[in-house]
Amino acid sequence: MRQLIVLGIVGLIAQLIDGSLGMAYGVTSTTLLLATGIAPATASAAVHFSEIGTSLVSGISHHKFGNVDWRTVLILAVPGFIGAFAGATFLAGLNGDAATPWISGILLALGVYVVWRFLALGGARPTFKGRPGKGLLVPIGLVGGALDAIGGGGWGPVGTTTLLSSGRLEPRKVVGSIDTSEFVVAVGGSLGFLFALGSQGIDWSIAGALLVGGIIAAPFAAWLVKILPAKVLAIAAGGIIILTNARTIALSLGATPPVVTTILIALALAWVSLLVHVIRLERKTRREEAQAEPVPADA
Repeated sequence: MRQLIVLGIVGLIAQLIDGSLGMAYGVTSTTLLLATGIAPATASAAVHFSEIGTSLVSGISHHKFGNVDWRTVLILAVPGFIGAFAGATFLAGLNGDAATPWISGILLALGVYVVWRFLALGGARPTFKGRPGKGLLVPIGLVGGALDAIGGGGWGPVGTTTLLSSGRLEPRKVVGSIDTSEFVVAVGGSLGFLFALGSQGIDWSIAGALLVGGIIAAPFAAWLVKILPAKVLAIAAGGIIILTNARTIALSLGATPPVVTTILIALALAWVSLLVHVIRLERKTRREEAQAEPVPADA
């Protein structure tokens, strides 16, 4: 019972991060599961099955708060399903270690761009022109779905990062659309795991505990996305992208644990400083907008 409670908390934390920043459910939950001593294969399979339920509740919650662009979701869903199923069945035997640093390098660069793009606005409000087309969304779905199944995470980092950097959708709709379409990706990946491993490879108690924790967190995370200003949400997501991929790159280059820890602490401090700066700018902008509003004449 104690282990199931711990697993429920793991699912809650992972979904809170994923539902509010559009990424990291797989990375967070798998990492925390491994830290509790659960075997990697067991952890990966359980995470993918729990995502079916958590992403469904998350999508409903995001829709309720107006965070979903359904055209984006519909275009992403089919290639995401195909990519996830293929990744879980035909590509699962491939060694992705060599490609990981390169993928992380691209995502890191996009994360830096996201942070820079919104910092460059200063106190101005961000504008979002146009909507992402099929030429962008279909490759995101295929690549993100395949990476998600192969590496235990990738749908959010690839989809959220690319859409944020494109400047086509406001951050809350990027997060809501990626989280909503993740349901279809989770179904595709889970079917692939069943096809490749069989039901005996799934620990349903772990998946169930993660699911309960994730369901509890999903509505609250969607509400956070609704109320957070665009710049704050973008800087928060960009920071997660940079921290996650900087760690992967440092480890792949052979950095020792103390060096990796030092790098992450320095980046985290810079990230927190930027968040504080952006929050102050947002408050200043709101005060100026309030002062600029005409005062209604007394009747």
